[in-house]
Amino acid sequence: MSTLRPFCMPKWGIEMSEGTIAEWLVAEGAAFKKGDVLCLIETAKISNEVEAERDGVLSRIVAPANGEAEPVGALLAVFGDGSEDAAALDAFVEGFVPAESTGSAGKKKGAKKAAAKVADTPSPAPSSSPAKTPIKIDTNRPISPKALELAEAEAVDISGIEGSGRNGRITFQDVQQALRGPANPVLKGPLANVEEDRSVFASPLARRIAAQNGIALAGVTGTGPRGRICKKDVFALIEASDGSRTAEFRLVDNTPRAVPFDNIRKIVAQRLTAAKQEIPHFYLRISVKADALLALRKTANLVLGAKASVNDYIVLAAGKALAEHPDVNVQLHGEEVHRFPHADVAVAVASPKGLVTPIVRQANRMRIDQLAQRTRALIDKATEGRLGYDDMDGGTFTVSNLGMFGIENFDAIINPPQCAILAVGAASRQPVETEEGDIAFATKIPLTLSVDHRAIDGALGAQFLATLKQLLEEPERLFA
Repeated sequence: MSTLRPFCMPKWGIEMSEGTIAEWLVAEGAAFKKGDVLCLIETAKISNEVEAERDGVLSRIVAPANGEAEPVGALLAVFGDGSEDAAALDAFVEGFVPAESTGSAGKKKGAKKAAAKVADTPSPAPSSSPAKTPIKIDTNRPISPKALELAEAEAVDISGIEGSGRNGRITFQDVQQALRGPANPVLKGPLANVEEDRSVFASPLARRIAAQNGIALAGVTGTGPRGRICKKDVFALIEASDGSRTAEFRLVDNTPRAVPFDNIRKIVAQRLTAAKQEIPHFYLRISVKADALLALRKTANLVLGAKASVNDYIVLAAGKALAEHPDVNVQLHGEEVHRFPHADVAVAVASPKGLVTPIVRQANRMRIDQLAQRTRALIDKATEGRLGYDDMDGGTFTVSNLGMFGIENFDAIINPPQCAILAVGAASRQPVETEEGDIAFATKIPLTLSVDHRAIDGALGAQFLATLKQLLEEPERLFA
């Protein structure tokens, strides 16, 4: 039973019709293992390395490297176990029919293609040069019968041909390559003006990289088969010529550094994971006009000598709205809802140890200057890592503001046992319709209320937001 196997031009993608062997990485007659890279194949879109699917021997190379493009399914090489003789390999190559050619019509077509590829040379284009006179070649050099027949028919001087077969045997493809003569590719794009020395034995990819980096390959001996210059040889030349330039992208050590959670981060992670898994969140969105609030804040800060932020006013308004809607100012413990007479509003703060939520106790009873002072003290303690248990325990509601970072809107995760959290986005100027039907611009702040549906219904949440909106759009009520 024959151990010979064909290696054909693979098909990568629907649009691929042909490819070119850019480089053979296994020499003819050499053994290879499963997973070894056999060759580099270039198509119009990609350059891809082909790995061996199982162990074997590269018994015969049919398509030479840097040769003409071969159609999908064309025979590129013959694999075996190393025990085959030259006659068996010749017969296999000459009798090969592409696998895609099936049926009687396909077999005829495939046979014609194989015959044209292996036994006959393509009909030359009309030329003014005289036809070649067949000659008789008498030589002791190892040469396949088909190669000798072609050389005699085309009057090819085989003395200058370096055989690529085993032990320097001249193959049919070697004579075909001699008939083609040196390739003179027409370069396009950024390498159009690069003059290549075709006497240099290098892969197309190595030539392109060398041209792009201004590297001369003349006199360079490569590390590829038979001294062929490969891309790694060119990269080595680039590094040698310019040590400061990165010749090839290299992966550096990317071993992660494990940083365990500190106690605060561990608690926050546990609570928020449980919250997202167990709490049925729903979201209510609204936006408020903030021009009146901004104007009042400027005046109040001057009169009271305070430095209250917009967020301080939102916390104060949330505290007063919660006092008016005690069904939202709640905590959920098991199957019990705990309602509170006053609003302990937590403020989300980004600290060096992560997200923390210190609490402004009874925010609904404070003046804006008192609240601003308390909030500033909590933020300073959070920044310095000095928050205590009393600063963090409890809370009936949370305000999380990312507007200062330019975040337009977001959905915050409820901090249990609380049942609601207010997410505040960035203020922006937006067109609005006036009472007279004209168009004007107003500063608007988007708000999103995340609600625990187990304890608070949609109507209750909507009523709370309506009160909050009214307090912020009519900020003088905050001083009543």
